[in-house]
Amino acid sequence: MLLAIDTATDWAGIALYDPETGTIRYEQTWWARKRHTSSLLPHIDAALHDQGISRAALRGIAIAIGPGSYTGLRVGLSLAKGMALALDVPLVGVPTLDVVAYPYRHVAETVCAIIQAGRTRVCWAVYTPEDRATPADGYHLDDVPTVAQALAAREVPVFVCGEVTPAAAQVFRDTLGPRVRVASPADGLRRAGFLAEMGWAALESGRVDDPATLTPIYLRHPGSTSP
Repeated sequence: MLLAIDTATDWAGIALYDPETGTIRYEQTWWARKRHTSSLLPHIDAALHDQGISRAALRGIAIAIGPGSYTGLRVGLSLAKGMALALDVPLVGVPTLDVVAYPYRHVAETVCAIIQAGRTRVCWAVYTPEDRATPADGYHLDDVPTVAQALAAREVPVFVCGEVTPAAAQVFRDTLGPRVRVASPADGLRRAGFLAEMGWAALESGRVDDPATLTPIYLRHPGSTSP
C-alpha cells in the first residue's frame, strides 16, 4: 500500500493506493487552513484504521512538494520523511501543480494549473498538449491579471484548473474571452488519489527521492526583494 500526503495549501489530502489491484482504497480531502500540524497524523491513522492496515504494511510514500504554503509543505514533508525512514520504505516527491494538472492530461487545450498563494497571488504552471508531464516554462508566482495576460499572449485555447476563485475566473474570461474554459470548483479540487497514482508510477519507473535531500519547491514573486 502506498500512502499519499498533500499539505501544500489550505486544502489538504491523503490517499491509500493499492498497487496489487491498481485502485484507490481510501481518499480524503479537508479544509485544513493552518491546522496541518494537528490534523494530518490523526487523518492518516484514521485512514489506516478504516482499511485495517498497519503502518508497517506501507510500501511507499508520495508527498506533494510544492509550490505552496511554506508551513504546510514543511509539515507534510517532515512527516513523510520521518515515516519513510522509520518504516524503511521509498519516498517520492511530486510537484503540487503537476498533481493539479494530472486529471486534465487528456483535454485538447493547453492546461493552466493554479493554487492559491495568499496576498491575491497564485502559483501557476502551463502544460501544453505536447507535454502534459512537464510545465512548459516552470512554476511561477504572480497575481491573477499577470497570469491572464501571460495566457492571452500564447494565443491558444486554455483550460484553467485548480484553486480558481470566482473573481479570478472572471478575470480569465474577461481577458481571454472564448479562448478559455475554467474548471468548476468541484472539478478543480486537488485530489490525493491522483498524487498516489503519480507517486506509484514514479516508484515503478525506479525514481526514488532521498529523504535527506528532498526539499520543497518555494517560489518568490518577481517583485520581491531580499530583506
